This record gives sequence, structure tokens and C-alpha cells, in this order.
Amino acid sequence: MSPTRLRAAVVVASNRAASGVYADETGPLIVDWLRGQGFDCDEPAVVPDGDPVREAIAAAVADRARVVLTTGGTGLTPTDRTPEATAPLLDREVPGIAESIRAAGVAKGVPTAMLSRGIAGVSGDCLVINLPGSRGGVKDGLGVLEPVLRHAVEQVVGSDH
Repeated sequence: MSPTRLRAAVVVASNRAASGVYADETGPLIVDWLRGQGFDCDEPAVVPDGDPVREAIAAAVADRARVVLTTGGTGLTPTDRTPEATAPLLDREVPGIAESIRAAGVAKGVPTAMLSRGIAGVSGDCLVINLPGSRGGVKDGLGVLEPVLRHAVEQVVGSDH
């Protein structure tokens, strides 16, 4: 018997990708990975930094996504506002996820990984996780999530598997 397919969503925070300056490459990478993990996932929502990120996350949660992975907007530039857009939507934080993603990047020899301000937490029945905006950062983050994501998502609603 195959495990139940849960809904997932991906939000890409990028002013330049949202305006068509270049094509986003991180969102499709995350969507493909989520599908490979057994989640049902539509194409990524590519939005400008700031309030549109909050709106896209909130829409995914309202649409009954069980996990939302964001990419981008976690750095130190003035327009990097994904953690600020995410935080008001969270009922409680899960700091170990974001800490582990940063630590994995640093351990792989990317000292700038410690500058990511991404957060993770629970919004209703949904686990929301901010990933960095670089392909390498996304790959590192997905590597951290692979052994625990489904378990974490099921635990949010008290499932025991």
C-alpha cells in the first residue's frame, strides 16, 4: 500500500524572476523533489519579495497544502523579506529545521550559509520552511529535509506512522 499523497506548494521569492528578467531555476527543482517524495505539487508561484510572499504562503495554507517550501528572500539585502513575510503566519516555529539547513551549508564549505535568515514553522496543519535562493542552498536544504519531511508533516496533525 502506498503512502497517502499530501499536497505541497512552492513559493519563489524573486523580484527579477517575477518580472521576467530571468527564469527561476530553484522552484522547479523543489517541485520535482517534492513530487519524488510523494507529494502532489503544482508549479511554483513566482512572486516579488515582501507582501506577495506572505500572500502566496497564506493562499497555499488556505488551499490545504500540508507543506510549503519557499526559496529566496532569506539573505541580508534590503529586499530580502521572506522570514518577515512568513513569521506572522506561523502558529509555532520549528527552529531546528532552519538551523540544520544553515549548518549543512556551512559543513559543505559554504560559510555564507550562516547568513541565511530562513525560518520554519507550523501554520495550521501546514509546515512552512524557508530555503535559500541559490541552487546549491536549495539542494543542501532538500538533503536535510529528505529523511524527516514526511514524518514532520504527518506529526503536525498528530499522525503516528
